[in-house]
This record gives sequence, C-alpha cells and structure tokens, in this order.
Amino acid sequence: MWSPALGAVSPKQAQKVWDRLSTVSGLGGNKTLVVEDKEEPNAWVSFRGSDYSIHVTKGLLNIMDQDDEIAGIFAHEIGHIKLGHYRETVSRNLIWYLLYRAFGKDDKTASTILRLGLALAESGFSREMEVEADDFGVQLAHKAGYNPWGLYNALLRMKEAGYSTTPNGFNSHPPTERRLEHIRNTTISISGGKGAS
Repeated sequence: MWSPALGAVSPKQAQKVWDRLSTVSGLGGNKTLVVEDKEEPNAWVSFRGSDYSIHVTKGLLNIMDQDDEIAGIFAHEIGHIKLGHYRETVSRNLIWYLLYRAFGKDDKTASTILRLGLALAESGFSREMEVEADDFGVQLAHKAGYNPWGLYNALLRMKEAGYSTTPNGFNSHPPTERRLEHIRNTTISISGGKGAS
C-alpha cells in the first residue's frame, strides 16, 4: 500500500491556499474547505443553491508535497466554477432527462439509445470542460503567485501513486498522459518556456 508523502500538505496549508486562490479569482462566497476523511485522492466543488464549498480528501492531501501542487488542483476546480461548467452540466442533464421522459420512458430501444447518448455526450462535454479548467487553473495559480507547474506536478504525483485515467469513451476526464501533455504545453507558454520544476 502507498504511504503518504513525507511533505504531505496539511489541512491548514490547504485552507490558506484555497483562501488565496478564491480571493485572487474574485470568487467570493463560501471559502470553507471541507477535508473529507477518504483515501481516494479527489477534490470537487459542491453547490447548495448559489453557495458552494470546496472538498478535498485526506488521500489527495497526503499525496501532494507542496502548496503549489494543491494550488494547481484548487485553481482547476475554481476554473469549473468561473467557466460555468456546473451550470452547463445541470442544464444539459435536464435536457437529456426531458428527452428520456418524452421518448424513452416506455420504449426499451429508445431508452437504451438515449442512455448511451447521454453517457457519450457527458464524457465528451466533460473532457472538454476538464481541459478548459486545466488551462484556467494553470493561469490562475500563476496569477496568485504559485508555481504554474503545480497542476502538472500534482497529476504526475498522482500517476506515480497509481491513480490515472486510461483511454475510454466513457471516462469524464481525458487520459492522464494526454492531459499531462496538454498541461505541460500550456504551462510552458505561461512560464515563458521554462521547464518543469
């Protein structure tokens, strides 16, 4: 079993990073960080009405070694908020639900086609949104004074710990290798051609 990094990011450090990024991004609202007692490395945003909170697992904090890395992850999540991805996803899911209710409820073939269409559409839309949030996250982290290589290093660290996404038509995230390559190119352009650090 993989053990936590010696320099694991503490919840207190993570809160400071979240506060700084949410201020620099002009996010406002609830700046509370919820640390979930889960081993799986993950971070996400939860919405309740117009308010939101950031969630991060202890498993993710244990893998991260520097503030720059968790900043890259949090900036990516802020990207989803600022780019309207959550609102788009809710709207799109409502459309698919209405189509299912109108055409697929009593017809097995139509129901199967609609469910397959929903899964494929969601994975495609989600992958595009992940790339947009990655680009936004690299730029925001850099603007907030963090190393722009933080997100790249965080994903590389997760991959080395055995957590990665493989090519699959139903994954919501792009394959890890493709994602790392894209983030690397984005970061090089932002950092003026300087390599990973």
